[in-house]
Order: sequence, then C-alpha cells, then structure tokens
Amino acid sequence: MAAVIPSQPTLRSDFFSSVSSFSGQDLRRSNRFSGSFRLPSAAACRKISCQTISAASPASIISPNVSSGKKDFLHLNDFDKATILKILERAAEVKAQIKSGDRTFLPFKGKSMAMIFAKPSMRTRVSFETGFFLLGGHAIYLGPDDIQMGKREETRDVARVLSNYNDIIMARVFGHQDILDLAKYATVPVINGLTDYNHPCQIMADALTIIEHIGRLEGTKVVYVGDGNNVVHSWLLLAAVIPFHFVCACPMGFEPGQKTVEEARQAGISKIEITNDPREAVRGADVVYSDVWASMGQKEEAEYRRKAFQGFQVDEELMKLAGPKAYFMHCLPAERGVEVTNGVIEAPNSIVFPQAENRMHAQNAIMLHLLGL
Repeated sequence: MAAVIPSQPTLRSDFFSSVSSFSGQDLRRSNRFSGSFRLPSAAACRKISCQTISAASPASIISPNVSSGKKDFLHLNDFDKATILKILERAAEVKAQIKSGDRTFLPFKGKSMAMIFAKPSMRTRVSFETGFFLLGGHAIYLGPDDIQMGKREETRDVARVLSNYNDIIMARVFGHQDILDLAKYATVPVINGLTDYNHPCQIMADALTIIEHIGRLEGTKVVYVGDGNNVVHSWLLLAAVIPFHFVCACPMGFEPGQKTVEEARQAGISKIEITNDPREAVRGADVVYSDVWASMGQKEEAEYRRKAFQGFQVDEELMKLAGPKAYFMHCLPAERGVEVTNGVIEAPNSIVFPQAENRMHAQNAIMLHLLGL
C-alpha cells in the first residue's frame, strides 16, 4: 500500500537550531539570512507591518528591467541573493500567519490584480487568486479568449490599459517576448507566471519547500531528471545567484538552452552539470526533481518523446540510487507511470503536495515585495 504524504513537512532536528527566530521587523532589517530559517510562530506573524523592503535588483543579463521606477518579477537572476532570500523568509512568515487562521493581515486590501492566462493552469490560477484574496485583494481572471494578447490587441496596449485598472499584473504566456513586452509597457509591476523560457514562481516555491524540509538551500544537490525545459532554465538562473549543486539529466538533444547554461556557469556561484546519465546523476542527491516529458504545446510530440526519454523515468530504483535521505519533487501536473511512477509520488519522501501549496505562499511574498508592502 502506498504511503500517505503528510500534509505538513516533517522538519529535521537541526532545522530550528540553525538560526535564531525572526519577526517581520527582523526581516526588513537583516541581511544575514543565508538560505535557512525558522518557521515563525503565529505571535511573531502578528508583528508584520506594511513597510517597504528595499533591496538592490541588478538587471538580468537576458532582459533588463526596462520600466524605471517599478519592479517586475521576470527572471530569478534579476535579483541578488539577499533579495531572493528575504522574499523566501517573508513567504515563511506570511505562510505561518495564514496557517494559524489569523486573517488580520490584509496588505492587499483595496488592490486588484489582473491575471492573464494564454496558457490555462489550475495551480497558477488558484494559488495566485486565493493568495491575493487571503491578504485582502481582488484578482481578475482573463482567459485565453478574453484578451488574445498580441492577436486581437497589441501587447503594449493591453499593458497600459490593465495598468490603469489594476495594481499588479500576472501573466502566464507562451512566448517569452510577450512577458518582456508586457513589463516594458506596463506602469505597474508584472509577474512572470510562466513562459516557454522560464518559470520563476515555481522555483521560488521549490526553494521554500527545500528549506522547510532540509533546513537550507545553499550547498544542497538538486538533480532534475527529464526535459531541459523552462523549469530547468529557472533552476539554472537561481544557481547563478545562490550556491548549490544543480544537475540536469536529460536525453541527448533535450538539453537546456546553452546560453542559459553558460550564464549560470559564468556566474561562478554554483556547480552546474548537464549529463545524459540519470543513474549517475542522482547519486548523493538531496532532491530528485521531475516534470512531464511533453509540456503544453508539445502534446503532438508526446509519443516521440516517450521513446526518446526511455530510461529517464524516476522510479523506485532510481530513488534508491539517490539514497534514503533524498526527497522527490515534481512541479505538477504529473503523468503517473510516464516520467514518474505512482509509488514514487506517493512515497513518504515525496514532498510534491507541500511543494504545490508553497506556490501560493511564495507568490504572496513576491507580490508583497513588488508592491513594497
């Protein structure tokens, strides 16, 4: 019988002893956070106040933040290490407040968010909409047929119109240029909810989950097994900011973009490996990570990809090679029996569903940062 995944993470004994506790005031003052933190108490959460978090946000090598006077969340390496870790710490703080049942912290009260979905998604929609609501705001869903951005109306026009109605814009689109154009012309913060190139909100949730379960992100070994897709690109961009060991094991011809790999390596922060041998790759892993082999927009290639990816399924044997302390992660939706077995997803060391929950908490913290709250 498959084991039941616990609804809350089981934290290692050194998790709480690694650093001292913090409050919302500590978060705004301290630069000492280095990738491990204590989950705050509900009492500490009541100290949260709406003050601006200021941090340097260096321009991305891929795309500079073109709109002066506002912040966007487009690529993880648009931000420095201190800022990324502060956002993660804030995510844990606000998560604890929400889990406590305290509904007095409403920083988004009177604010609205436009959510553009060229690509549909359960997790992205529900996590953003529910998270924004729980903190007092109102989110507006704009589906694929509501705007047809770039077809019925130019992206630059959509950006300026929605900016006049809303305080923040989130977009989940196909082409990466769409999110860049949206950010260029919008006068309010823009969040990248996913593009074909990257998926930064997902990796922020993943980082929060790793810290909750392992006690740190720095120095861990994260092994991704599968297609070198947008999730891999975001892991690589995070590795250009925070030091850890990242390995992508993928079939030949399905490697991540060489430019992004080189960007991560040239940063000189993390150890980066791209390999075609998943069995060797997972040895000593803290986290084994998988994703579907055929993403949205690639379904016509599904059968071809299943053949090409033979030997890259994350099964019980591969997890044994990783070791007894290795966690399994998946950004979902999963095709059970294809890229991962049912047994691995349902095993006690699978943290897939806490990972999915953390989308909401990580995104709340991202929005608080962008809005200066």
